[in-house]
Amino acid sequence: MEKRRIAVTGLGLITPVGIGVEKSWQGFLKGKSGIRRITHFDASLFPTRIAGEVDGFNPEDYIEIKEIKKMDRFIQFGIAAATMAMEDSGLKIDETNAARVGVYVGAGMGGLPAIEHYHSVLLEKGPRKITPFFIPMLIINLAAGQISIRFGAKGPNSAPATACATGSHAIGDAFKVIQRGDADAMIAGGTESVITSMGIGGFNAMKALSTRNDEPEKASRPFDRDRDGFVMGEGSGIVILEELNHALKRNARIYAELVGYGLTGDAYHITSPAPGGEGAARCMAMALRDAGLEPSDVDYINAHGTSTKHGDELETQAIKTVFGDHAYSLKVSSTKSMTGHLLGAAGGVEAVVSVLSIHNSMIPPTINLENPDEGCDLDYVPHEPRPATVSTALSNSFGFGGTNACLLFKEFKD
Repeated sequence: MEKRRIAVTGLGLITPVGIGVEKSWQGFLKGKSGIRRITHFDASLFPTRIAGEVDGFNPEDYIEIKEIKKMDRFIQFGIAAATMAMEDSGLKIDETNAARVGVYVGAGMGGLPAIEHYHSVLLEKGPRKITPFFIPMLIINLAAGQISIRFGAKGPNSAPATACATGSHAIGDAFKVIQRGDADAMIAGGTESVITSMGIGGFNAMKALSTRNDEPEKASRPFDRDRDGFVMGEGSGIVILEELNHALKRNARIYAELVGYGLTGDAYHITSPAPGGEGAARCMAMALRDAGLEPSDVDYINAHGTSTKHGDELETQAIKTVFGDHAYSLKVSSTKSMTGHLLGAAGGVEAVVSVLSIHNSMIPPTINLENPDEGCDLDYVPHEPRPATVSTALSNSFGFGGTNACLLFKEFKD
């Protein structure tokens, strides 16, 4: 049986580079870094004092005041990005189609700020001072839950929590929900906000974060010889997926098609990728098989590219394994060089970037790539954006625990 085709009809972004798709995209093309000194808490005693904070976000622009207090920041981001995506798509949900529209929006760590705050309240003031909204504020699936309530989406509802691969898994799983006929449209992506003392402190304890505190904008430097760890970011990336005929019938703008999805496990280590990027390679190959495409069909890869020593090297090796000689013809870039690593939101944001690269025939750069590391010898589009015809783009996301997700987008041709 012929597979249902899936269109991307709406986009929403909240990133450290800008609030909104256009502001973020223009910032990416300008090579703008969203990394700066941490303001969410006093980080003066921490080895890492920088992060990709979202600046100027006002939840009242998207959510009723009385509802805001029920939501941690990651939920607010998710609702804001979903609102943007829904408005962009023009998709309307009513009683005639509510059961055919679902929500798959996940987070990697959920409401860590709420946990920290109310733990302090508990110790200082006792259990009676814990808000009754504490649990709904922090659990990961309440981003998807609140989005479904807001828009009346009664279809499949779920919330992947697969660390740094969350956003991509949410979009890929939603893609399969539509493809098998269980929904006609899905709101999908990731959201995250855990720039807190415990969040930064925990990753510092793992020695995973950059400590380039004196040069925040240069700290995230994927594939560069002098990279010293990732920079934590926050935000949300949401897409609207629709069965193609459903989109065409309502004359929706179609940015691109989602044509392939791969997901694998390394079964190797809790934080380190498998040797040679073996699991990542199988994931990319699976996405290609799912789409019925050849490696030579891919023009651009939005890399996981976290700015960690082993991660960047092993992703490069995995790309070479899958694409062979074509790897050197590919354009590969990491927008994490500008946003930092948005953890559970990263895959959602980078899916939007991949779609925009197709739609606008423009590839965003990898900034701060001054001295490519040995073994990192692909075309990482350093410093400046590059005009290019992008007919097919691959978005990579690889998470702790060895969980991998790859999304393959293609130019829409009726």
